[in-house]
Amino acid sequence: MPILSQDEAQAILKKVLSYSQADECAATLRGRTSGNIRYARNTVSTAGQSDNVSLAVESRFGKRSGTATCNQFDDATLRRCVQRAEEIARLAPEDPEYVAMLSPQQYLVPKAYAASTAAITPDVRAQAAADSITMCEARKLTAAGFLEDGASFTALRNSKGLEAYEQSTNVDFSVTVRTPDGKGSGYAVADFTDVKAFDAKALTKRAADKAAGSVNAKALEPGKYTVILEPAALVSDEGLLNRLVYALDAREADEGRSFLSKKGGGTKKGEKLFDSRVTIYSDPLNDQAPGSVFDGEGLPVKRMPWIEKGVVKNLYYSRYWAEKSKAEATAFSGNFIMEGGTQSLEEMIKGTANGILVTRLWYIRDVDPQTLLVTGLTRDGTFYIENGKIKHPIKNFRFNESPIIMLNNIEAMGKPQRLGGNLVPPLKIRDFTFTSLSDAV
Repeated sequence: MPILSQDEAQAILKKVLSYSQADECAATLRGRTSGNIRYARNTVSTAGQSDNVSLAVESRFGKRSGTATCNQFDDATLRRCVQRAEEIARLAPEDPEYVAMLSPQQYLVPKAYAASTAAITPDVRAQAAADSITMCEARKLTAAGFLEDGASFTALRNSKGLEAYEQSTNVDFSVTVRTPDGKGSGYAVADFTDVKAFDAKALTKRAADKAAGSVNAKALEPGKYTVILEPAALVSDEGLLNRLVYALDAREADEGRSFLSKKGGGTKKGEKLFDSRVTIYSDPLNDQAPGSVFDGEGLPVKRMPWIEKGVVKNLYYSRYWAEKSKAEATAFSGNFIMEGGTQSLEEMIKGTANGILVTRLWYIRDVDPQTLLVTGLTRDGTFYIENGKIKHPIKNFRFNESPIIMLNNIEAMGKPQRLGGNLVPPLKIRDFTFTSLSDAV
């Protein structure tokens, strides 16, 4: 049952709405089937599969709202779920930021589903883990990795006539490889919509090469250096570029809480704040990194330029803030694309006289939210570049840097790569600030 067709899902949602006595009612049905395999010390430790479908019902009386959920779909359970949502709504305080539910919308045809990924079996996961482990054992290295894949659907319907449905698939893989003495570490990470693009051997080789090459790291003095940041050093749950994109919020800017806020009022929308080569946009139909075609409220997601040739072109407006500001609401698909160049990472290294190659950043924490200044550490392979070649591994650094400053200090941009559902190029940055050394590997 986890992956319902559009007709099956909408039939349940129609029934839910038929039970409603509220002024407004919206129902969301989500389902997912997923599998995973985890290994450490060259041994599989866990493997599993899960299936789930859940329903959320939001009922509104005036500006009061309540939500109830269930994961059984017989008539009695559905009716009771609607009744609970209405009971909660009657008891809730009025929402000062109430916005009426959306009427019917027009959506793009989603592209984020691949049948090959939905058909993955435990044997496929086991073979990927075996390929990764076998490669590392042959090189006397130790691997720890995690592979997860899944297929999901989302269906929406409300009492205003809105109806939406889409499916998606994903494959997420990461592997850390260590040397026997624990002094060398390498890392690789990738994600895909279509499992046909996934190659566990190639990704593990990348991590293994970095692990083998990172032993006997030498210390460099902290300071400002030219760095080449791989995509994994730019994008993560708390990455530098993620922080920048998520900070393009109109309300925060209008209320003076953002790097986009002007002293005395107003925002910096329309101003050139970055290098002219910086263009960032979201596009749910991007072939390499497709995203959702609607958000949680059913607002359509479309291609949206956020930064264009260094200029801030658009800000994110929630439906409430858009109504208050007399602006158009914008939906964010959750992915972003940053344009880059055509150089490979190897070509970028070859063109560097002196610099530092950074595989990954981690433990990133805010220092100054209004300038987006953050601190964190390098990890899993940091190398010194001299005369276009990797000369030797170096000890890890703590850094203090802002993506705003970073994107004004670009020396070169590589070919964009998919990571975290986004497309991001490796970046060569001058004057990146390292503040101290770290003993971590």
